[in-house]
Amino acid sequence: MLDVAKIRQDFPVLERRVNGKPLIYLDNAATSQKPACVIDSLASYYREYNANIHRGLHTLSEEATSAYEETREKVREFIGAAESRSIVFTRNTTEAINLIAYSWGRANILAGDEIVLSAMEHHSNLVPWQLLAAERDARLVYLELTADGQIDMELAARLISTKTKLVAVTMMSNVLGTVTPVSELARLAHNQGALILVDGAQGVPHMPTSVARMDCDFLVFSLHKMLGPTGVGVLWARPEILEAMPPFLSGGDMISSVWRDRVKFNELPWRFEAGTPNIADVIASSAAIDYLRTLGMENVRAHEIEMAKYALAGLQEIPGVTVYGPQDATARGAVISFNFSEVHPHDIGQILNDGGIAIRAGHHCCQPLMRDLKVAGTARASFYVYNTKEEVDAFLDALKEADKVMGHVACR
Repeated sequence: MLDVAKIRQDFPVLERRVNGKPLIYLDNAATSQKPACVIDSLASYYREYNANIHRGLHTLSEEATSAYEETREKVREFIGAAESRSIVFTRNTTEAINLIAYSWGRANILAGDEIVLSAMEHHSNLVPWQLLAAERDARLVYLELTADGQIDMELAARLISTKTKLVAVTMMSNVLGTVTPVSELARLAHNQGALILVDGAQGVPHMPTSVARMDCDFLVFSLHKMLGPTGVGVLWARPEILEAMPPFLSGGDMISSVWRDRVKFNELPWRFEAGTPNIADVIASSAAIDYLRTLGMENVRAHEIEMAKYALAGLQEIPGVTVYGPQDATARGAVISFNFSEVHPHDIGQILNDGGIAIRAGHHCCQPLMRDLKVAGTARASFYVYNTKEEVDAFLDALKEADKVMGHVACR
């Protein structure tokens, strides 16, 4: 298990006080906090070798290029990919999905084809496919959920058919915490000649990840949710798929040669990285990957299961609380969405913030799922490597106090 007390010493922001109370940060599904090594790496680039990459022959440019490409190699190892040329840096998960939709999707989705999604997808893995389906006269098909928030796999086996061109699913729901059986869905997709895209924004930061074990064709995720800086996303795809995809953006660095009337594109992965990239934050992401690998992703997952189990047990003891998603902590991540009596989620969030506790409240960019749940939104607490059971206790106590503040009697 993780030495959480030691880990906490690496995160400067955890020393803050908010509204006179020690910060308790439970909004990790939105973004994680950053250890000092990541912050130092970011500052070191700007202080010591700030330069553009891939083009310069001088020392600073060569150092920056080396550090940038070293991060790509670390990403490859982190997700168990075979080749670093299949790792494309984007701004975020959203841009990575849009790249796939615009480049692969427009070359492969035709009228009458079907794109299969789950009912719990983030808007980022829904809206691009809505737009593509409307443009190409294709059809979206939804995998529905069971009562406890799991994908109905019997239904999935019927819905994924010869008409299916792509299955696009989350690795872990940012609302329900549900861990998707990706490898099973990959088998169903591949049996029908379809590809599968995995939105790993919530999964990759929290559990061991192997594109080989998942047998997926695309994997996308963001570094800011896994201790790294903002502005860095990753698209992994099988290299033969990337080779066949036209560029998403055009301009500098994605070309090999340009004439007045034609262009020859660069090799993978640079074909998809037009213009000056987010050099500093990509380089600092290397420190985040090192940090997580030192902890061990198996240990990260085990800690979060314990946190989810402890928080779920505490929430079940508070009258009036409704928790959404699997009740088995081993079937979910440490993301817990809930509602409390008649208290609006925004009011819960504000009252907890008064006590220095940061949670998220709203529809979490999953409005179709909220409609399925018959709620306008939820409050959401999400945990990571630096959270403790003592913080969960403080969170639960604050919820009980919120009920009193709003004039309810569920906890009297």
